[in-house]
Amino acid sequence: MMKQYLKWLILTIVLLVCVQGASAFTVSSVSIDPSGSLTPGTAVSAAFKIDGAGSGENSNDIQLYTDLVSPKWTYTIIVNDIENIRPVVGSKTLTITGFELSYKDDDVVDVRVTLEGTAPTVTSTTEKTIVRVSELNSQGSVVTSSQVEKKSTIINTAEVSTAISARDADLQSFRSQIDEKAALDVDTSTAEAKYSEAKQKIDAARSSPSSQYAQAMQYLTDAQTAISDGESALDMAWAEKDVADAQVPINNVDALITYFKVNKSMGSDARVTQIVTKREIAVSYISNANDDITNGLYTQARSKAVDAYTKGNESYNDALDLKKEVDSGFSLSLPSLPGVGIFVVVIVVIILVAVGIMVYRKRSRWDELG
Repeated sequence: MMKQYLKWLILTIVLLVCVQGASAFTVSSVSIDPSGSLTPGTAVSAAFKIDGAGSGENSNDIQLYTDLVSPKWTYTIIVNDIENIRPVVGSKTLTITGFELSYKDDDVVDVRVTLEGTAPTVTSTTEKTIVRVSELNSQGSVVTSSQVEKKSTIINTAEVSTAISARDADLQSFRSQIDEKAALDVDTSTAEAKYSEAKQKIDAARSSPSSQYAQAMQYLTDAQTAISDGESALDMAWAEKDVADAQVPINNVDALITYFKVNKSMGSDARVTQIVTKREIAVSYISNANDDITNGLYTQARSKAVDAYTKGNESYNDALDLKKEVDSGFSLSLPSLPGVGIFVVVIVVIILVAVGIMVYRKRSRWDELG
């Protein structure tokens, strides 16, 4: 019976200790001035209230911390609405002991805190703690479930200037690309719109106050996206222009092929067939180039367009030569009768040879008659 009683007594004591050591505080009315991003050396002030900071006679310690330079803490312990201000503390860490916070179980214990300091110097833009409120248990360990932390971004201003300069350089390069393609009669309307969009974003970043660092960097990101989209649109327009140029000799040779087949009845002529074959190769290059444009392979599309232009122009020049020959009346081919052209040539050669022999013999006979 005694052992059972001791067991329950020990359990009760443990539970009481746990309850007394448990925290129920909340952090409210937090304000940080200035809000948003900060530049090194900026004067910063913070204020907040810790509600329910005490929890009876065995309250835990409350630890305050900041990354601000030259911090000055001022805190007031409020018990049942009666304020008891404490001396200013000038350190990064301030510990309000559980002894200061220990009152009767039915007392209401709050703490009001103000903090002043300056934003620290940073080698790169990063977040720093303006204020962190932690509860320490009886072993001095942080009770993470009750920890509250407020941070602000401290700006390395050189990074912003560097980023703006980089985007300015990108924009200037993009401007040069647009002007070069415009000189080639490439459609630059979409690229021009993207250029204007990027310039507006860069100008907005340049005019943004330091407290809007995140917004300024987003402007610069948006500017880079606009430039990239504009360059892609310019590449596509350039490829489309090359494909359109490659289509010109194909259209021209189509008219001549129709002339040969319809006007001259040369559909079966080997020379026309060869012209058509080259034309079809050019068309296949055009088709492949259009597929590459659809897939965003603009450099490859331009290469195919060059091949198409070369082969199409070759076909067109061959057609021009043939038309000149046909229109001059010296063509010996009879395309409507395959093989006849060669036969006629042979006959003509034989006749010429025979005539030559006859002339030679006549002259020889005249020479003999002297």
